[in-house]
Amino acid sequence: MNTRIATLLLLGLVTFASCTSRQLSKDASSAMSQKDTSAGHKGIIPAADRLSVYLPLLKGKKVGLMGNQTSIVGAEKEHLVDVLLREKVDLRFGFAPEHGFRGTVERGEKVSNDVDAKTGLPLYTLYGGNEKQDSIVQSIDVMIFDLQDVGARFYTYITSMHRVMELCVKHNKELIVFDRPNPCGDQVDGPVRKDDKFKSNVSFHKIAMVHGLTVGELAKMINGEKWLENGKQCKLTVVPVENYTHASLYELPVVPSPSLPNHLSVRLYASLCLFEGTDISVGRGTDWPFQVVGHNDPIYGDFSYTPGEKAGMAKHVEGKGQKLYGVDLRGLDADSQQFTLKYVLDFYNKMPDKSKFFARAEFFDKLAGTDELRKQILAGKTEAEIKVSWKPELTAYKQMRKKYLLYPDFE
Repeated sequence: MNTRIATLLLLGLVTFASCTSRQLSKDASSAMSQKDTSAGHKGIIPAADRLSVYLPLLKGKKVGLMGNQTSIVGAEKEHLVDVLLREKVDLRFGFAPEHGFRGTVERGEKVSNDVDAKTGLPLYTLYGGNEKQDSIVQSIDVMIFDLQDVGARFYTYITSMHRVMELCVKHNKELIVFDRPNPCGDQVDGPVRKDDKFKSNVSFHKIAMVHGLTVGELAKMINGEKWLENGKQCKLTVVPVENYTHASLYELPVVPSPSLPNHLSVRLYASLCLFEGTDISVGRGTDWPFQVVGHNDPIYGDFSYTPGEKAGMAKHVEGKGQKLYGVDLRGLDADSQQFTLKYVLDFYNKMPDKSKFFARAEFFDKLAGTDELRKQILAGKTEAEIKVSWKPELTAYKQMRKKYLLYPDFE
């Protein structure tokens, strides 16, 4: 493992623990009691609501948690920390992902060690070279991962899960993933990252850009494909979602991060995030992030807006203080949105000086997981032509994906 990857993982050197994978049996996963709660979303019951299934797994054990504001239980949206402490679970600490434990930290800002104000639970960051990571994980018996993913490879919560798996392997600790529905789990699309040259926090796994997995399924894939350091496997338990299929249209009951404030932004995120490798605005600094697109010339569209600063959102705002012109997507039906390149191609084709479009070309390639997409756009390829080029890798990825599915597929 080279120095760059070691630094990226923040997990130290070679791991020494040999772990195995296990999954809850159908009998255990269907065992419910009066204690179980439901978020009341079309009968879908996330794992965190299934107390009767996972509390026995935690009894008598010292427990750590990677969670944030998406780690909720029941229709009352009670934080999982509060539930676990009330149930007398010996919870020792929390790890905070990219956006912080309460989800108020935005893109690229510092996540620091802290204490949960409500409970006094010690909080630690998984980022920034935290020297305490090893001793922290050594102090527990089992780690819980409960974060709400949105189904795009560049959404970094799944990178956080990989880091946690590495720590659990290194110290021979069990990881229990509390699974949650994928709000974009009804599709698999985009380029598959193949070359480690493009590996980064926003393109960490060799999966499709729109991967069509829950975090539990991805954890099984990471184990099964031996993507952890030295091919080790984590001792893994996935508590599954009940009544979920990949055809389910699921609207998140809580905002997953500050710039994805509603269901439409979540459904458009995969299509619009590639703009982050350009100077085109996706609405950061407005009330409609990932629902509007614009740049500083009327040639881009009749709709106009002026980004500013919003509490909890990114400090870096494309086009801040400028009048931008483009498209307003707020009227679209969220559930019908599928991944598309049409917005990126439209703005590229309209830009007078196309040499300026890929203002952050290296980051665009990391988001895409390849430099081929950028080269295809520069060559004037259509969306149909580009998507045809993805077909062989997507077909192979879908075959691999099916080995790890916990729920009926959408196709």
